[in-house]
Amino acid sequence: MILRSALGFQPIARGFRHAAGRAAPVACPSVNLAGNSAIGNLVRLSSSAAGGTPEAEAIKAQIASVGDAVRALKAEQASKDEIGTKVAELKALKADYEAATGESWDPPSAAKKKKAAPQPAAQQQPAGKGKKKPAASAAASGESEENPRELRAARLEKVALMRAAGVEPFAYSFAPTHSSTSYAEAFRDLENGSEEEGTVVSLAGRILTRRVFGKLMFFTLQDEVGTFQLYLDKGRLGAERFKALKDWTDSGDILGVSGSPKRTDKGELSVRVDEWTMLTKALLPLPDKYKGFTDKEKRYRSRHLDLIANPEVRDTFAKRARITSWIRRVLDEKGFLEIETPTLHSTPGGADAKPFETFHNALGLDLTLRIATELHLKRLIVGGFERVFELGRIWRNEGISTRHNPEFTSIELYQAYADYEDMMALTEELVSGAALQTLGSTQVTYQGVKIDLTPPWRRATMSDLVKDATGFDFSELDVAGDPEGSLAAAKKVAAEFEVPGEAPSVGGTLNLCFEHLCEEKLMQPTFVLDHPKEISPLAKPHRSKPGATERFELFVYGRELANSFSELTDPVDQRERFELQALKKAAGDEEAHDVDEEFLAALEQGMPPTGGLGIGIDRLVMLLTDAPSIRDVIAFPLLKKAE
Repeated sequence: MILRSALGFQPIARGFRHAAGRAAPVACPSVNLAGNSAIGNLVRLSSSAAGGTPEAEAIKAQIASVGDAVRALKAEQASKDEIGTKVAELKALKADYEAATGESWDPPSAAKKKKAAPQPAAQQQPAGKGKKKPAASAAASGESEENPRELRAARLEKVALMRAAGVEPFAYSFAPTHSSTSYAEAFRDLENGSEEEGTVVSLAGRILTRRVFGKLMFFTLQDEVGTFQLYLDKGRLGAERFKALKDWTDSGDILGVSGSPKRTDKGELSVRVDEWTMLTKALLPLPDKYKGFTDKEKRYRSRHLDLIANPEVRDTFAKRARITSWIRRVLDEKGFLEIETPTLHSTPGGADAKPFETFHNALGLDLTLRIATELHLKRLIVGGFERVFELGRIWRNEGISTRHNPEFTSIELYQAYADYEDMMALTEELVSGAALQTLGSTQVTYQGVKIDLTPPWRRATMSDLVKDATGFDFSELDVAGDPEGSLAAAKKVAAEFEVPGEAPSVGGTLNLCFEHLCEEKLMQPTFVLDHPKEISPLAKPHRSKPGATERFELFVYGRELANSFSELTDPVDQRERFELQALKKAAGDEEAHDVDEEFLAALEQGMPPTGGLGIGIDRLVMLLTDAPSIRDVIAFPLLKKAE
């Protein structure tokens, strides 16, 4: 039969849907029907007869074709004028159908379509968009989390179908030619609406979204560094491969694709796919795309989903890796050697902290997880190494907060023939350099506060900072000549300023005053110097200030970031301090420890003058990534057992 070219019809060879939902080809020659009396007779046919005539089927095919075009334009975010032109053409076709058949255009309902030909789960939109789906529909979509067992069963069924078709749903390898970012860079000059047909690229990634528009589909995939779009058309892939891709894939699957670079009319760089490979069939759906994956507890417990759903989290851990790599590289260039030390200790030491306790069955030993790497690294200095460090895990059986996690990472380093002044210079270099490497600047914004990490940093003694806060100078107390009076005066000041806690010494009281009155105010990088001897059992006595040690702590944003000593090398003095610690432990102090005879024996062999430094890696990463909690920079933080 023939159609009027005056209506703007063009010759086509398109597939269309019969009542059973199966596609069949139609050829529509363009012929002038003016004066053809057959049309009049056609219009007068009954509805039941007219709907199945070749003329009606040809118009239906035209409607399907233009409908696909409208959906494709919407997918590419074409202009309203472009879409409007096609919509007007679609309306004209529907009117012509009514004129030819005597029936209004009434496509099969969704229920009839489903009954006639069940749609594969892959054709559904991502969960969360529009109205909430009923349970049965949600299970079929593979995108809702309402019935996880049904969703998993549906995906396992697809695994079975793939294997029955000779396709392995869990591939062994794939060789991408580009990442998403290198692909975007390589073809950044590709013009809108153009394609490099002679160029073949290969990319791989996880499906985030699927958009199906008849004979055209758009997938968004995510790799390690970003996202990219797939442009999938039936004509290019072929009907069989197009259908397999549509039927077998779900969000979360990992695909490998090869094709040519194409930029859509609206400027979206895409891969026009020639070949696709299922690399891994995901059995579970991704978190709801529209609601997001924001619950903190769920994010920490399911960090793998957090990394998929929140690219900024991946960026944080990538920055962490670059920070630690850069620190290692700088120390390597300075001649430091990284040497691993034991994580199981028979005598804990190197810090005031409560350890985790364990037991070695074969040796019958009570052991603890290390609370510091200090004492073993110093023994390496005794043994002849002059520059050593270890960047590794530490465990302390203490409270949990936004700044504290029982398992954390620190770096400790020791340099022979150096003191705490040398360590201050090295600390400035490492921290400011890490900021430059990570952010490109030493100007950092942390939780809304602008912090300048440009060296040199402020230096102030602990007693001077407390004096600024209270007006009382602890350094003027005659602790040696009048210990009881000095302690009474120190406690009086603490009471006046409502400092919580109580210490049995002047130095301990000074430290309590500092922690309560001064610490949180140190927003810009500040070296707090010359700590009391009572709280610094491993630091060398200050060469000119009685009762003080050559020690500093670095504070930024009111938080300790680093700790350093001119290391104590006098074994007699060291033993006395260890014995005081042992007395505290016997009195019930869980953070004090016994005398470490093995370390003292090493120290009696003679350790050269040494500067030591410890930096909290987690807190440094928090600062440089603007992370509010230490859990945000530890990939798998310790959590309470899920209820």
